Amino acid sequence: MKPPRRLVPCPTCNRPAAWDPDNRFRPFCSERCKLIDLGQWAQDRYAIPLAQELPPPPEDAPWGN
Repeated sequence: MKPPRRLVPCPTCNRPAAWDPDNRFRPFCSERCKLIDLGQWAQDRYAIPLAQELPPPPEDAPWGN
């Protein structure tokens, strides 16, 4: 007997999406929602924030290190 399908909200439209190997668009509900999300990343509408700002390299540091 197969376990019941787990449904999660689609990150794009919030409709239920099956979280199993049969859903090739997982975690999205459809190819359309998957492509909308990809377009958002391509247009820099999403970004992964840095945990902290990186300090500038020292003035006397060799270039590229």
